[in-house]
Amino acid sequence: MNVLVGERLSIITSKAQTTRHRILGIVNDENYQIIFSDTPGIIDPAYKMHEGMMNFVNSALSDADVLLVMVEVHEKEFKDKSILEKLQKIDTPIILLINKIDEVEQDFLEEKVTYWSEQVPNAKVFPISALHNFNVGQVIMEIKAALPESPPFYDKDTLTDKPEKFFVSEIIREKILIHYKKEIPYSCEVEVEEFKEDKRIIRIRAIIMVIRDSQKGIIIGHQGKSLKRVGTEARLDMEKFFDKKVFLELYVKVNKDWRNNETQLKRFGYLNR
Repeated sequence: MNVLVGERLSIITSKAQTTRHRILGIVNDENYQIIFSDTPGIIDPAYKMHEGMMNFVNSALSDADVLLVMVEVHEKEFKDKSILEKLQKIDTPIILLINKIDEVEQDFLEEKVTYWSEQVPNAKVFPISALHNFNVGQVIMEIKAALPESPPFYDKDTLTDKPEKFFVSEIIREKILIHYKKEIPYSCEVEVEEFKEDKRIIRIRAIIMVIRDSQKGIIIGHQGKSLKRVGTEARLDMEKFFDKKVFLELYVKVNKDWRNNETQLKRFGYLNR
């Protein structure tokens, strides 16, 4: 979505389950407005948080005018058979993108195009490289051709539906995904407690929540060095994102059952209020 929108709205790491929410990216031109909806990847829910994430996927299937289904070139099958069955039966136009084609040879790619054309026969299949911007322009042309005519849903200067606090928490969470291993990134949630913007600086206080005391120690690190690294890298990215100086305070606390607590999941935006 970042490539299609032209702005860095969704965080990117090599780890699975990087995206947790449904994020809208809005592209405006003189003749069109395209609303891209980036959803979490398809997983088998283990917590109420995961159930909320899969609700984002299902809602996108039901209300989209065009479905972009992205698989990576090395994927051997579709992870969720029920979603695959829905795609095979749905009337909505489908564009299936095979990403990271820069990593494979032509013969291997041709096999994958054939395989995915058979799996989702009602889809138009496009090999792409989001990293190198290959075939992205053709995909946008296909999207515009498939979209219905309609008045714009958002003002022309609107870029996304998410508030500034959301992107603060996502930037911090991205750094946690990059720098910590195993279950640590998936046990964390980031909550922005304070966001005060002045003319010259934005003052932010955020809490990193973990589910165990041992994880709190790992996040902080020896003499606080690990937490300081996360804070420094997140602050620099925030300053680029907001084009303004940022003062960031980071704290860590234990919140043992946040992934299954409905009240907290509503507060964090995973479940409807």
